[in-house]
Amino acid sequence: MGITGLGPHGERAVPADKIGLSDEDADRARAGRFNVAVVLHTTSSDWARQELAGIAATLGAHSAAVIEVVDCGFDRNRQNGELLRLAEAKVDAVISIPVGNASVAIGHKAIARAGKKLVLIDSAPSGMSQGDDYVAVVSSDNSSLGEIAAELLSPFLPEEGVAGILTYNADFFATNEREIGFRKWIGRHRPDVTIVRGRFDRVEGARLAFEQLLGENDDLDGLFAAWDVPALGALAALRAASRPMAVTTFDLGNAIAEELLQGDYVKGVVAQLPYDQGKAAAVVSLLALVGRATPLMDCDAGPPRDERQRRRSLPVRMAHAGARRAAAVASMKREAAGSVHFDPLSWTMPRVT
Repeated sequence: MGITGLGPHGERAVPADKIGLSDEDADRARAGRFNVAVVLHTTSSDWARQELAGIAATLGAHSAAVIEVVDCGFDRNRQNGELLRLAEAKVDAVISIPVGNASVAIGHKAIARAGKKLVLIDSAPSGMSQGDDYVAVVSSDNSSLGEIAAELLSPFLPEEGVAGILTYNADFFATNEREIGFRKWIGRHRPDVTIVRGRFDRVEGARLAFEQLLGENDDLDGLFAAWDVPALGALAALRAASRPMAVTTFDLGNAIAEELLQGDYVKGVVAQLPYDQGKAAAVVSLLALVGRATPLMDCDAGPPRDERQRRRSLPVRMAHAGARRAAAVASMKREAAGSVHFDPLSWTMPRVT
């Protein structure tokens, strides 16, 4: 599967495995001893911890330091405030996950105006342009992966069934793309299925949002949750109501891996590779800091192409989240509990010329 999704401003992607440091670049990076701050939407999820681990390990290997990690708690005002503060701090670069769109542009633009390198993860706030305001965006092909989440759920949806989407009630590019991909696949391959949606304003409210969705749609047959943490809230509600339902979601964190292994609710997980994505963000940051432009090329990140189809939908017999990143030990045996798709599609966006 190639990269099918576009970037926040319609950019075509290049795979991160085509962007690397030459020996000369690596020597210059080590000589620079750069300081980098990381601004995350949250630090409490397994995905975020693995993303940060990939960033820190790659920067550390090149004598650069992560001098500060900011947990914004999905709060747009806090993110703006922290970025405005970092614009005045002694940091050479900032790696940030925008928690909104136009609402967090002011803080991110302040980093660029201060002459610091800005690398974005998953999205670019509106009004910002690559090259002028930020180096690149590093993300997964969320639209394509949303389609895979729908494909994993489809076998558990009856004819004329009802599928629910549980997603974030914010202008958040990554989750928006996942929903678009999910709807696209269902519309093309399962036009008999009706889609309904529930939204949560804060992650802590995901369970309540799902309970409301279920109350309004007692014929709900399956659920796609935008990522693993909200999915856990929905699972708690389902168990409390003794309500069977097939669930698919994103990100193979510890808890959702255990759910996938158990197999009573979670039937499939689209698993990003956050450690590798963190490495890509760190490499792009170092390239910018040593004066190298992100190359403009048609490429891709993650496992080689011949591995992608093999990994596309492996039934999982055992799941385990390790120290570096969540991983699944897969078997082709059909008695397995569920399915996992490993994302090979982290990407950075080139400048559009």
